[in-house]
Amino acid sequence: MSVPTVDEYREEARTFLETHAPRKGEERQVWGQGSDRIGLLDEKTDEEEQREIAEGKAWRARAFDAGFGWITGPSEYGGRGLTPAHDRAYREVESGFRVPSQSPFGIGLGMVAPTILAHATEEVKHRYLRSLWRADIVACQLFSEPVAGSDLAGIQTRAERDGDEWRLSGQKVWTSGAHYSDIGEIITRTSPDKPKHKGLTMFVVDMRAPGVEVRPLRQMTGGTSFNEVFLDGVRVHDSHRLGDVDEGWTVALTTLMNERASIGGGGVGSASSGTSRLFELARRMGVAEDPIVRQRLAEVYVHSTVARYNNLRAMAKIRAGQLPGPEMSIGKLSLTQNMARTAQVVADILGPRIAADTGEWGTFAWGEFVLGVPGIRIAGGTDEVMRNIVGERVLGLPKEPSAAR
Repeated sequence: MSVPTVDEYREEARTFLETHAPRKGEERQVWGQGSDRIGLLDEKTDEEEQREIAEGKAWRARAFDAGFGWITGPSEYGGRGLTPAHDRAYREVESGFRVPSQSPFGIGLGMVAPTILAHATEEVKHRYLRSLWRADIVACQLFSEPVAGSDLAGIQTRAERDGDEWRLSGQKVWTSGAHYSDIGEIITRTSPDKPKHKGLTMFVVDMRAPGVEVRPLRQMTGGTSFNEVFLDGVRVHDSHRLGDVDEGWTVALTTLMNERASIGGGGVGSASSGTSRLFELARRMGVAEDPIVRQRLAEVYVHSTVARYNNLRAMAKIRAGQLPGPEMSIGKLSLTQNMARTAQVVADILGPRIAADTGEWGTFAWGEFVLGVPGIRIAGGTDEVMRNIVGERVLGLPKEPSAAR
C-alpha cells in the first residue's frame, strides 16, 4: 500500500467522516436551556454507560478498518505506520464532526497501550495492541492501593513465581473502568526484601480471570466512577510480564508520564472550558462588576490560558515522537490548581446556593464540580507529588528527605 501524503490523507479522512458521521453544528449553550450539569467525573447510569461503550466500540472499529484507527502505530502490530502529521490531519478533520464518545478507551489507549508497546513481549504486543486500538477490548490501570496512592512504590500486592506462571494477590483502589475492562496493567511486588522502588514487577492481567473481583466505590459526588479490585491467587503467564523481573518501576514511569500527559493535556485545562459559563454565572448573580470578583475571574482565565499553551507545547513534543517528560507534571499541577481556583470563585459567588438546591438553573449544579475537584487533585499523582517532581526534575532542587531511607 502506497503511503499517502498528508494532504491526500486529509481528503481520505474528510470523505470517510462525511460518509459516516454528521457535521457539528454551532454549539452554544444558552443560559437556562438544556442540562446545567458541569461535573468533572464521568458519571452515568449503567444503561447510559453500556450504550456509550457500544457506540464507541462500533465507531472505533469502523474508523480502524478504514485506516483511521492507530494512525502512527507500527504496521506489524496493526497500526497504519504513518507520521504524526498524518495523525494531526485526521484529528483536525474529525474535530468538525460529531462522533461517539471515546472516553471509555482513554486509559487503555493513552496509558496501557504505550506501555505494552514499549515493554511487552512480542506475543503480548501482537495479542493486544491491535485489539485495544480497534476497541475489541478495553484496558484499565491497576496501580493505587489503600495504603499506597501517591507513594506508588509502597504497594503491597504480591506476585509469586509458580513455574511459568505468577500468582497475584492483593487489593487495588480508584481503578477507573475496571468493571468494563477486559485486561489490566498491574504493578506488583515480587521481592519484598528489596528497597521499595526495587522488587516491583508489572504484568498484563485478564480482568475476567478467576480470583479477580471488582467492586464499585461511591464517591461524594454521588457517582461510582471508580472501583476497588481484589485479586486472590490470580494466575498470569510469564509471557504477560512487562519488562524484567524486579524492574517494574522503570516500566511504571512510562505509564505515569503518559497518564499525566492524558490528564494534564486534557480539554478541562483549557481557557475556554468552563470559563465562559463562569463569567455568565457572575453576570447572572449580579457580581460581574465587583472589582474583587473581576480580579479573581481574570486570574482563572490567565492561568488557564497559560496552562493551555504549555499543554500544546508538551503535546506537540509527544506527537513528534518524543517521550513525555516532567513538563506533563507541570501540566497536571496547573490543571488542578486552575480547577481549585474555579471551585473557590464559584463557591464565593453562589454562597448557600452551592450547598442548597433552590431550583435555579446553573447554580446548584456547580456543586458536583466543586466536589469533584479533590479527586482530580489526587488522580495521576497528588499536587504534592507533582511539586516534588517539578522541583527536583525541572528546577534541579535537592531531593526531599525520605523517611523510608
